[in-house]
Amino acid sequence: MADHTRADTSSAFETAAIHAGQASDPGTGAVVPPIYQVSTFHQDAVGKTRDGWEYSRSGNPTRAALEECLAALEQGRRGFAFASGLAAEDCVVRAMCAPGDHLVFPNDAYGGTYRLIARVFSRWGVEHSAVDLADLDAVRAAMRDNTKLVWCETPSNPLLGIADISALASIAHDRGARLVVDNTFASPYLQQPLTLGADVVVHSTTKYLGGHSDVVGGAVICLDDDLAEGLAFHQNSVGAIAGPFDAWLVLRGAKTLAVRMDRHCANAQRVAEFLEAHDKISRVRYPGLPTHPGHEIAAKQMRGYGGMLSFQVAGGEQGAVDVCNRARLFTLAESLGGVESLIEHPARMTHMSVAGSSLEVPADLVRLSVGIEHVDDLIADLEQALR
Repeated sequence: MADHTRADTSSAFETAAIHAGQASDPGTGAVVPPIYQVSTFHQDAVGKTRDGWEYSRSGNPTRAALEECLAALEQGRRGFAFASGLAAEDCVVRAMCAPGDHLVFPNDAYGGTYRLIARVFSRWGVEHSAVDLADLDAVRAAMRDNTKLVWCETPSNPLLGIADISALASIAHDRGARLVVDNTFASPYLQQPLTLGADVVVHSTTKYLGGHSDVVGGAVICLDDDLAEGLAFHQNSVGAIAGPFDAWLVLRGAKTLAVRMDRHCANAQRVAEFLEAHDKISRVRYPGLPTHPGHEIAAKQMRGYGGMLSFQVAGGEQGAVDVCNRARLFTLAESLGGVESLIEHPARMTHMSVAGSSLEVPADLVRLSVGIEHVDDLIADLEQALR
């Protein structure tokens, strides 16, 4: 199998997104990596493989190209591609925790992450504490002797909370734990947690990396070789790998990540400013606004503020639901990060799993994934939905 353990991190981001792991095909000269839609590979003799390829669960050239590219984009050493973002998270917890261990995670985490930790791994004996990661004293107080992981989302889903990655890394490392950062909302173009002290980065590649709402996938990237070996073992043993075509779609999406994110950020900033001035909105949550409590930290650790925002409607829960239902250009749908703009009601859609828990989201909250359409059309649609 080709050596994909050292990602080329020397190129500029935009260049790496197009070239890392994507040399022209040696057999044909194709400039785009082929889709190796195969389950197994011919061996020239017993135990004699061609460049190490033997079975696609253990390794596939298309998936390896994506994994090398993602490692380069995150300034990591090893990347691993999975069938979904939650499959990636599952691998991280399995590889880094054992029964009796403890992890700290955000009190505004994505509902799927909460469900995985609180309802799946708790049955396996992994303990957890949910805290406000912006409150560093609260994080320190939540650390235990058996804490193995601090799990961070920044920006968080759906409240757009901002956590200080460098500070959290210091807290975790001082107690012998590791920091995992879910970088899905930011994407590696806007934020590279490994350069700020994080040990592991996870992504739902379904979102901005894929970028076109046509693939489901996940990824894990790390720096430590020993940790990488453990992740590789679990990826192969559990088998929730990205298929060749899915890997190819994410690789294709990554090529245009930089130019797409620039437009996502510019549009979201304009939309956030429009909403903040609207008399039917009680609060806008977007780190690009100076009024956001995490604005200064976001400015320090991010290249831009992203395409995600949420807001609370003065009309309460029914008002929020009405806005979602009246939107025309914004598509009412779950997920995020595609070129098209989406709108949703988290309490009734993506975050139903945290209802009744300490992570329950406000009932009057609306979440937007701001796409790359013309921003004037997006604002006009929100204006009529609010009217």
